[in-house]
Amino acid sequence: MTRTLSLATLSDLPDTVATPLYRRDDLSAGIVHIGVGNFHRAHQAVYLDRLFNLGRDHDWAIIGAGVKPFDAEKRAALIGQDWLTTVVEMDPSGYSARVTGAMIGFCPVEAAALIDQLADPAIRIVSLTITEGGYYVDATTGGFNAAHPEIQRDAATPDQPETVFGLLLAGLERRRALGLPPFTILSCDNLPENGHVTRAAVLGLAGLISPDLHDWVAENVTFPGSMVDCITPATSAREIRMVADRFGINDAAPVACEPFRQWVMEDNFPQGRPALEHVGVEFVEDVAPYETMKLRILNAGHAAIAYPAALLGHDYVHDAMADPDIAAWLRHLMGTEVIPILPPIAGVDYAAYLTTCAKRFANPAISDTIARLCLDGSNRQPKFVLPSIADALAVGGAVDLLALEVAFWCAYLAASDDKGAGFVVEDERADSLIAAALRASEDPAAFLSQEEIFGTLAGDSRFAAAFARQLGQIETYGARAVLKRICQAVA
Repeated sequence: MTRTLSLATLSDLPDTVATPLYRRDDLSAGIVHIGVGNFHRAHQAVYLDRLFNLGRDHDWAIIGAGVKPFDAEKRAALIGQDWLTTVVEMDPSGYSARVTGAMIGFCPVEAAALIDQLADPAIRIVSLTITEGGYYVDATTGGFNAAHPEIQRDAATPDQPETVFGLLLAGLERRRALGLPPFTILSCDNLPENGHVTRAAVLGLAGLISPDLHDWVAENVTFPGSMVDCITPATSAREIRMVADRFGINDAAPVACEPFRQWVMEDNFPQGRPALEHVGVEFVEDVAPYETMKLRILNAGHAAIAYPAALLGHDYVHDAMADPDIAAWLRHLMGTEVIPILPPIAGVDYAAYLTTCAKRFANPAISDTIARLCLDGSNRQPKFVLPSIADALAVGGAVDLLALEVAFWCAYLAASDDKGAGFVVEDERADSLIAAALRASEDPAAFLSQEEIFGTLAGDSRFAAAFARQLGQIETYGARAVLKRICQAVA
C-alpha cells in the first residue's frame, strides 16, 4: 500500500522511512533558496532537516524560489505534498529514505512575488543553485559579462528584472528603502571562487543600474564562498517507481542521491546563520583550496571519464568505472597532471580524496548516466578542466593528458554528427561546438579558436600542439587504443 506524501500522511509512512522530528508549525523562514533542483533538496535541505531534528534553529527554514519555467513546474509538483521531499540515499549495501520538511513554502515564480519575499525582514540568507552557466561569466576575461543581452535588459529596466541578479538587487533596494539590513548571498554552485563570482555579478549589474546602489551593496552585502558535494542524478519515472515500491510513498518529485555529502563554507554571515556545524558542515576562513580540490578532481574527473566512456558505448557511470581502461585513465590523469599542481590543504590527502571519488563514481546504486556528465560542456570545461591546463602551463607542467581530455570532448562532439552514434549534445552552444569539432579533423586549431570557451589557451603553442597530437591519435587509432596506451603507462 502506498501513501501520497503530505503532512497529513507522515504518521502513516512505514517505520523504515525517517520523518521530521519537529513540527512544521514550529518552523519559520530565514532563507530564500533560488533554484530548487534535486541537488539543493539532497544537500542544503538535508543539512537543515538534520539541524531542525536536533531541536535547533527553527527560524531558519527555507522558502523556495525560481525564475525559469521549470521552477514553476517544480513548484506545482511540490505544492500538493506540502513542500515535503523524499530523499533516498543509494548505498550499495542498502537504500535508506527520509522525508525532509526544511522547506516550508515556494514563492510564486513571478518577479513581484519574489521581490516581496526578498524584502521580508525575516529573510537573512538568500542561497543559490542556478547552475554553473547562470553567472554571466565572460570566458575570455573570467570576469562578469556586462554586455550580455539579459544583463543589459535588466540594467535598462531595473524595476522589471528578469535575471536572478536583477531580482536580488531589486530585493536589496527594497530593503534599503525600508531601512532593513541586507541579506547575505550564498552561492551553492560548482564554480571556482563562487562567492567572488556571485559578488562580481551582483556588483556588475548594480554598477550598470546606479553607482549609489553599487556602493551600498559593496559596503553592506557579504558573499561567502562555499564548496558543496553530493552526486545527485536527475529524477525519472524509475526513481518515482522505486520510492513507491520500496518505501510505499507516492512522491511527485523524489530525490535519489549517493550517501556522501560535504559542505565547506566561509563564516561570513552578518545577519546570523543556522548552526550547521552541529550537523557536519565545516566553516573555514578560506574555502578556495577546498573548492579547487573538488572542482579539479571530482568535477573534472566526471568530465574526464564522460567523453571516452560515451565513445566506447557506456551508458552508466558505474559501468564506465568498471572498465579498467577508463579507471586507469582517470587515475593517471589526476595523479600525474592535476594533483601535482593543486595548492596543499592542511590535513587533506589528495590521493585519498581521488580514491574516494573513484569509489563514489563506481557506485552502481546511483545509476548516474554518462549522458548527464556529457551535457553543458561549454560551461563545465572552462570551470573544471581548463584552469588546470592554464596553471600547468604557467609552471611548465605536463599537459599531454589534459589535452587528451579536451580531445576526447572534441571527438565526442564530432561523433554526434553521425546519427548512428546516438549522441545528443545538450549544450547552449551545441551547433557551433559540433561545427568546430568537425572542422578540427582537418584543422585542430578550429576547435581551440572558440575564444568564448578557451580564452587565451588557444594561443599557447604547447597546448595547441598537444591537443592536435592527441586528437590525431583518437582519429587514427580510436578511443580504446588511446586508453590502452594510458594503461600501459600506469603499469
